[in-house]
Amino acid sequence: MRQNSANEKPRSKGFYGTVEAIGNKIPNPMIFFVWFCVIIILASWICSSIGLSAVNPATGETAEVYNLLSREGIARMLTSMVSNFQSLSVLGPVLTCMFGVGICERSGLFRIALQKIVESSNGSDLKVIIVFCFVSVMADAAGGVGYVIMPVLGASIFATMGRNPLAGALCGYATVSGAMCANLLLTSMDVTNYSFTAAAAQLVDPNYSASPAINWYFAAFSVLILTVASVIITIKFVEPRLAARQGAVQAQRSVEKLTPEENRAVRNALISVLIYAVVLLVGMIPSEGILRDPETGGLFVAAAPLMKGLPFLIALLFFIPGVVFGLSCGTFQNSTDVVNALGDCMKDMGSFVALCFVMAQFLKYFEWSNLAIIVAITGAELLNNSGLPMLVILILFILLSGFMNLFIGSASAKYGLIASVFVPMFMLMGYDPALTQMCYRIGDAFTNPITPAFAYFAMLLSLCKQHDKDFGFGTLMANMLPYTIGFFLCFVAQMCIWFVFQIPLGPGGGILY
Repeated sequence: MRQNSANEKPRSKGFYGTVEAIGNKIPNPMIFFVWFCVIIILASWICSSIGLSAVNPATGETAEVYNLLSREGIARMLTSMVSNFQSLSVLGPVLTCMFGVGICERSGLFRIALQKIVESSNGSDLKVIIVFCFVSVMADAAGGVGYVIMPVLGASIFATMGRNPLAGALCGYATVSGAMCANLLLTSMDVTNYSFTAAAAQLVDPNYSASPAINWYFAAFSVLILTVASVIITIKFVEPRLAARQGAVQAQRSVEKLTPEENRAVRNALISVLIYAVVLLVGMIPSEGILRDPETGGLFVAAAPLMKGLPFLIALLFFIPGVVFGLSCGTFQNSTDVVNALGDCMKDMGSFVALCFVMAQFLKYFEWSNLAIIVAITGAELLNNSGLPMLVILILFILLSGFMNLFIGSASAKYGLIASVFVPMFMLMGYDPALTQMCYRIGDAFTNPITPAFAYFAMLLSLCKQHDKDFGFGTLMANMLPYTIGFFLCFVAQMCIWFVFQIPLGPGGGILY
């Protein structure tokens, strides 16, 4: 068999090679949405020419296709590009949250906190692995930091226990990436998803309003499910598979101990979080608390200051301990360093802002053309007439979201497209937008461990090669598949229970609309 030359990248064959090849051909999400803008414009011209329309059962009004290539349509597109961008609901909340998350990352708090938690979990191997998997779930709130730190930390931790470091690396990556629908905290992803959900829901109900917490009950319970699943899959499936491989490097360095300065800085950061939590509770617990709705006294209602100000409150949850930690350990010497770190955070968001500009045009064109609501009405009618149980439809929707995730790494890009069709469609069938969003998050999560288009997948492969030089793309996919299959079964089972017993998904988010 021909060997790869020094300048030739090894290629996997069969199914894995096909997935890799297709994934590599998927364009950048920004170009992806440029294509969709062109498609929507042309489709509006064709569909308006043939008189395509549909009756909205929610309002009784007839939706007709608006021709974006008409004189009026062209003028509307040209004159509204800036306002479209400014009105994109996802932009402000996400950038606000990233101020806090970015400070936590640049201060070093995320890295040290994750290491501190795992370092303090002395005991049996099983106890350490459970704590590691739990921390990996929670590390998803740290964004890219979790994807970078947990595989490296996992390899070191497993090696110090005399276990295969590859198992630790794969466990850390799979658990962080699978946690896109599981966390005890409300993260920037909750804010991002809700922004798209609300905009799509308002196509059917202009008065729709909820909060970014509409999936929190489900996501919080999923932490337990994902932690247990990750532990079992790692010990029972992944480690035995890896044990048969030859050439893996077993001896690795121990986890580095934190310095006294780092320990003191972590303690100060924790104190600051506790003080912040007390301040929030003062505004939440009293019946006249400032964070409650002044009219109804409700806390988890759309009009409550707590819900309206959630993106900023989430930003502060990360910003305050990040600043305290940075100043305590010397990462930040003064306020100028903090300001510079904030600027660096926004530099990293440049590609996201550019994507949002194009995405905003697509969403507006889709809305103006009335194609979104017509597709939703037609799809709802087809699904209602299909005779399929709603649970089957939801599972198929999860599988569709998971399949798209294999080729489109950007969660915002995927949901911006999916929400505009499926949120209205399922609303017209009588189901809450929170259910659609939760099913999408499950689909987005369970295939993350095997998504070649995901930015950190190549990093994981490179890390694995440090421990086993023969560890290739196909090997990585084969050893990550148990996580994907296991997470899918666990999340779908949980979703079915929630659906059958109509358990609320979060504050203001139910099953039926």
